Amino acid sequence: METTTSINYLAWGSDNIAYGPVDLPNLVAWIKQGRVRSDSWVFKEKDGTWTRASDVPELKLMFKSKLPPGTAAGDAAAALGIQPGSLRRIKMLADVDERLLASLLTYLEVLRVPAFGTVVNKGEQGDSLFMVLEGEVRARVNIDGRETTLTTMGVGECFGELAIVDQGPRSADVIANQPSILVKVSAAALKKMFAEAPALAAPFMFALTRVIAQRVRVLTKRYEDSIHFSRTAGASE
Repeated sequence: METTTSINYLAWGSDNIAYGPVDLPNLVAWIKQGRVRSDSWVFKEKDGTWTRASDVPELKLMFKSKLPPGTAAGDAAAALGIQPGSLRRIKMLADVDERLLASLLTYLEVLRVPAFGTVVNKGEQGDSLFMVLEGEVRARVNIDGRETTLTTMGVGECFGELAIVDQGPRSADVIANQPSILVKVSAAALKKMFAEAPALAAPFMFALTRVIAQRVRVLTKRYEDSIHFSRTAGASE
């Protein structure tokens, strides 16, 4: 008798991205979640062919009864309370295709932080990137018992881009200046994205790389300015 648990599959999403490979139990879970529908194309590696999900022998029983309405992206949007288009407020996602934004929702978390609420604490292990969808937050450190604000971040800005890559300790506290809505991407979610949908992870990582590059340029410019200022001050003495 043929066993199917070791056979891998790919599922073609409505966003024109191939998700997978996954084994049969995970593919069945995607059907139950609405991520794969009866008319979705499924690639079976053993046969090397694409077939409608409802025509794959081991999946036919899954489509005898009506599946729950909606798609994974639609269910994620309802659960998160945001729509794909709202992610365009985030600068790093402003140029990402609408269909990719919809698919990205399944890998995101939404945090609603009250005014003066703490998002992260300095020194704690970091593993997530945060993007400001609504409101405003500030990064602060305490020096000699006095609070010093490093930067203020409003709608469209992000922080924690290094933590999602190296899971290092947080370099500052981040506090909400007002009621804020943040979008969170964890390292685990990013790893899952790479495993399930590399074509989705690629534009996300490209956007993240641009953010990191921009931060490096800003820091380099500040360093150059500080050296120029110190040399000018020294020459005038």
